[in-house]
Amino acid sequence: MAIIPIYNCFHQVLKQKSKPVKEFNEELKELIDNMYQSMYNADGIGLAANQIGDNRSIFIVDTTPSEEEGKSRGPIAFINPEIISYSDETAEFQEGCLSVPKYFEDVIRAEAIEIKYLDIDMKEHIIEADSILARVILHEYDHLNGTLFYERLTPIRRTLAKSKLKKIKRGDYDISYPMIMPDGSKMNF
Repeated sequence: MAIIPIYNCFHQVLKQKSKPVKEFNEELKELIDNMYQSMYNADGIGLAANQIGDNRSIFIVDTTPSEEEGKSRGPIAFINPEIISYSDETAEFQEGCLSVPKYFEDVIRAEAIEIKYLDIDMKEHIIEADSILARVILHEYDHLNGTLFYERLTPIRRTLAKSKLKKIKRGDYDISYPMIMPDGSKMNF
């Protein structure tokens, strides 16, 4: 397994819509293993493939550290995911992102969802998720569509965030994991 650098939120790869996975093979399994290694190395609970420069429709989630024991489903790889339904109830909660280091903001999202996806063995699953699991799934699903969490903020909150986002674009922050900057250069920790 390898740790892969995470792309800065201003890199163009994060604005591109992902493409469906067509081949389920050892290379895909290795990619997903590397995604887990990279996510855990950065102390994350979710990571989309485009955050490491791969345009396939994949994201991983492991909310174990943030959920009550017994409620967590542990690590899950979502391949070619499709949100089937959203609850009418919403919740506001603080989010962050490995591609947007050191920046956290309250985001309103559906409280619960139903999602269909394939696992690494090409088996289809449909699960209901709520609370933190639903939030992380929705955050990562947004990545697959080229949307970053700060784009979901109210206009005033986005205006207030401009100076912080400019610092992130320039790389004016300390992180503990490797990152690819908007110009393609690598920032080491």
